[in-house]
Amino acid sequence: MFRWLALLAVTSVVWAVMAALGLSAAALFASLVVAAVFAVRGAGPDRLPRPAGMLAQGILAVSVGLMVDTETLSALGSSWLPALGVCIATLVVSVAAGMLLAFHRDVDALTGALSMIAGGAQGLVAVSRELGGDERMVAVVQYMRVGLIIVTMPLVATLVFGAGTSGAASTGSGETPWYVDLLVVAGAIVVGIVVARLIRLPAPATLGPLAVSMGMELSGWIDGVTAPTVLLPIAFVLIGWQAGLAFTRDSVRAVGRVMPWAVALILVVGGVCALLGLLLSHVAGISLLEGYLATTPGGLSAVLAVSAASGANVTFVAAVQVVRLVIMLFAAPFGAKVFLALRARRSRNAERENASVS
Repeated sequence: MFRWLALLAVTSVVWAVMAALGLSAAALFASLVVAAVFAVRGAGPDRLPRPAGMLAQGILAVSVGLMVDTETLSALGSSWLPALGVCIATLVVSVAAGMLLAFHRDVDALTGALSMIAGGAQGLVAVSRELGGDERMVAVVQYMRVGLIIVTMPLVATLVFGAGTSGAASTGSGETPWYVDLLVVAGAIVVGIVVARLIRLPAPATLGPLAVSMGMELSGWIDGVTAPTVLLPIAFVLIGWQAGLAFTRDSVRAVGRVMPWAVALILVVGGVCALLGLLLSHVAGISLLEGYLATTPGGLSAVLAVSAASGANVTFVAAVQVVRLVIMLFAAPFGAKVFLALRARRSRNAERENASVS
């Protein structure tokens, strides 16, 4: 118990400092760094309990699912097909970058793909262990991507497209009491996990609540419901602890060796996504700035802030970003399941061949 209390206390202090400095996702970064330091020094708990990890996955999944409403999707209008194509192209480019990252001796193919998928960093880190990846590597590379995007995106938008960055996006607020929001979120998590396990979905704590919350939102049953503000920071802290507590001295050294390669690939993916944004602007008849912001691979809150401050079509940008986020969160578990199945089949075939030779 003392170790958990010490971890909570230090995380709270570092979180407060990072938040005061205006760092994005302060809760997540603080919990990851503090837990990693505790783990490497042998002062932290052994691991995050599995129910806590599943709770964090469920909260994130429901938060994303509640963003997929009819108003957001209708913003795509007749441009839904090119927007969907750009989202799928981003997934393909991300996975290809992950395969290149896997050429490094410290990264396997599955971990490389999960590390480089552009979108849903917190969700991917939360499910990476369950999918068979190295959650420590996934966490560091994903958060490095988010950090680089948050730093470079406003600069590119301002210097290249002349956007302003003084404003901030309004996320709005729910129209229902907080306790109703909390009951809806809890219900979506419980029902989603139970159903996902019954039909054997991969990553049930993510895909189940995501599908249930999306279905309720699109049906209009829960119009005005949002995830209570206090829940997301809790989920971020749990996810940061889950990844951080898994670090060892050897894994820290391995991450250090991989980072130069990862940063280079992140920049390449960002450049390709910018080109996809230019293509989207041409096909959909939107401005170059809106195309760039809609396809930026990460940093959703920063993207919406720049969109609002620059007078861009925030609704369209948000719609493309949300659609891509949902695609990434659904594609990663199913892709990992297929990959692991193929790898197991190859292993069995190799064993049969060796047996026949002997």
